Amino acid sequence: MENREENQKALCKHIPDLLSSFVDAFVDFSVSGGLFLPSQNPSLDPQKTHQETPLSLQTRYPAPDRLVAIGDLHGDMEKSKQALRLAGLIDGSDKWAGGSATAVQVGDVLDRGDDEIKILYFLEKLKREAMKDGGNLITMNGNHEIMNIEGDFRYVTKLGLKEFEDWAYWYCLGNEMKSLCAGLEKPKDIYDGIPLNFRGVDSEVLQGIRARIAALRPNGPIANKFLSKNVTVLVVGDSIFVHGGLMAKHVEYGLERINEEVRDWISGLTGKAAPRYCRGGNAVVWLRKYSVVEKNCDCSMLEHVLATVPGVKRMIMGHTIQADGINLACNNRAVRIDVGMSKGCGDGLPEVLEINQNSDLRVLTSNPLYQSKHKSYLDADTKEGLGLLITESGSKQVEGVVLLTLLLVVSSSLNGNLTEQHHSDFL
Repeated sequence: MENREENQKALCKHIPDLLSSFVDAFVDFSVSGGLFLPSQNPSLDPQKTHQETPLSLQTRYPAPDRLVAIGDLHGDMEKSKQALRLAGLIDGSDKWAGGSATAVQVGDVLDRGDDEIKILYFLEKLKREAMKDGGNLITMNGNHEIMNIEGDFRYVTKLGLKEFEDWAYWYCLGNEMKSLCAGLEKPKDIYDGIPLNFRGVDSEVLQGIRARIAALRPNGPIANKFLSKNVTVLVVGDSIFVHGGLMAKHVEYGLERINEEVRDWISGLTGKAAPRYCRGGNAVVWLRKYSVVEKNCDCSMLEHVLATVPGVKRMIMGHTIQADGINLACNNRAVRIDVGMSKGCGDGLPEVLEINQNSDLRVLTSNPLYQSKHKSYLDADTKEGLGLLITESGSKQVEGVVLLTLLLVVSSSLNGNLTEQHHSDFL
């Protein structure tokens, strides 16, 4: 009899936590478009949105047998899935199919599109599925993640605001359900400290803006759940990844240190302003010295930066739309992979970069003219004949031009979005 009572007490002890997990899964399902996130190590559980100790971030990884790099997604779920399928990373059921491959998404999931939260959930689901299959999906911070955490919503769409308004409804409903359980701590009001009104803001978008601030500000639920797990700089094998670009001073400051400090800022541990190396034209998420095709890539600076990171031979970056598709510059040292695939940012044809175990580079393209063969690049240290070597002329581009123009990029990005552009951020 005593054992039965002890078992009942033990069971009752866990009911609050079980209820909390159920409510979290209910909210996740409601706001993600019907996804259930696979279980994972409890110590890495993003359901715990206010963790006492920030998650550790790994900055350097050994070279995998297959490495895939994906550019800016900007709130377009359809194009995001197209890119992932193009790379063979998901199957027809949208489940991880990449096996032991490592994939890197270089940031800018947020802004310019309407499915930002859904993409964040989808990438999180794939991360967990990949881990179980021995693969890895690594997500990074772009300038638009940094902007949104700071409350800069100039490139948000109206439907993007509506998505956050809907998220806030379900999240607050979940908190109300948790507050009914005596064994759970009363949830914090997500709107605490956020004004009820903002001068000049239309009432039609007001609640969406308040919800977006609540979700994405430092220590906000979405910021903690997803963005705090992003890296800002990354080394995989002989490639270094960054959204904008790196200067020697960034490497000298410390790649691990950058990742840790940005994570701590997103987690609400270090104030409201982003670290200084994330702000301004020479910031790691803003730099364009290696990616603007119309200007000569600063190859000497790039060579110097790469020389300061042992074993690294190339920098892979997004941020600046490449109208001719993924291309290389500076003797294959600069790899630019933002093709403007989002409908809100050029509506370009998806392309992804693949690097095999021999460090050979290949571009997988959805351009119907070239679906029978892929863009291929020789690594600078390999012999001719292993791929298609293109003579460099400012940039390297293979097998045709993706039909995008700068005018189309600008006009598309402005259509339906909040206006005014700064930081040279038309991309």
